Amino acid sequence: MSEHRRVTQATGIDVFFCDPGSPWQRGSNENTNGLIRQYFPKGTNLAVHTPADLDLVAAELNNRPRKSLDWDTPAERLATLLTSQ
Repeated sequence: MSEHRRVTQATGIDVFFCDPGSPWQRGSNENTNGLIRQYFPKGTNLAVHTPADLDLVAAELNNRPRKSLDWDTPAERLATLLTSQ
């Protein structure tokens, strides 16, 4: 995130850095980690999976409705953000 100022300037979205050792400040990140663990248990060597395998998991997660997004998918929210700019 060395370019966080540039991201904020380009998007108008503030970048927040969590305090070390404070997982409650990273709720979305921790939730996503839990979803990824459904595909890859902790300690899994991702190098043994092909890029296509990883892309498939990413596509499934990005197209999975989320309660926190009022049942939109992350992909839908991103598309809305990008088309409203």
